[in-house]
Amino acid sequence: MIALAVGVALLGSLFFALGAAFQQHEAAGSAEPRLRVLLRRPLWLAGGAAGVVGAALHIFALSIGPLTLVQPMGMASLLFALPIAAALHGRSPRREELAAAFLVCIGLMGLALLVPRTAQTPQLTESGAVTMLAGTALAAAACFGIAQRSAGAARTALLAVAAGVMYGATATITHVLVEGPGADLWLLAAVPVPAVAALMLLQRAYATPARSHASGARDPRGELGSGHFAVAFATLQVTDPLTAVTWGALLLDEPLPSHATAAVVAALLAGAGTVALARTTPLTRQTP
Repeated sequence: MIALAVGVALLGSLFFALGAAFQQHEAAGSAEPRLRVLLRRPLWLAGGAAGVVGAALHIFALSIGPLTLVQPMGMASLLFALPIAAALHGRSPRREELAAAFLVCIGLMGLALLVPRTAQTPQLTESGAVTMLAGTALAAAACFGIAQRSAGAARTALLAVAAGVMYGATATITHVLVEGPGADLWLLAAVPVPAVAALMLLQRAYATPARSHASGARDPRGELGSGHFAVAFATLQVTDPLTAVTWGALLLDEPLPSHATAAVVAALLAGAGTVALARTTPLTRQTP
């Protein structure tokens, strides 16, 4: 059953990767990466469906296998996503990209293993939920505002951070709804707010051009920059769980990693991998 759980978790990671790569491909190819536009694109919708399948497989894996093995497998999606996204844009991933992605995955796996598990029932008060949503919105708005004055990988990372904190808040509320019996129904109504905001911000991160082509000029290789997909996806993977762990500690009385030094090292590894990804050649698409 353990081997089956690991296999299912890896398959779920593959579907997560497919979903992210499909949606980035469509967002990067859209002149207007708004949800109302992307919802009319079959490949983008297929990406959303792949993400749902990935989530279902991950939940199934958790039901038949230990969390300490299943959860780290979910962090492998970046290693799957890079080759898929590169193939969609007509090239192969470079060694330095894969090495940086591996560093991010190692750091995230370490963080996933170091966060202690608790058997207590999570409870989120109304004031706590309002505080979380307000704090999350302020952090996302600050990142979005700075992103508007940035370009390239920096803009991509800032938008992905904004999406990540929103997804982290969504995960916290979902955790309370699933694990906390008798949770207030108004929390269920609150879930779509950060979730939809995160989705919109992530599409903007995916669509951020790697280079400025305002004049319509081509780069020397005859290609158009289509974005730092690896930066967006890696930043999201780092920001989402860190946000959820932080809110869990602040509002749900959940424990922080007991081995602080190891946790800091793991976080630094993930951050260093993300920075390294920002320095690699961005995805490109052939000029029509």
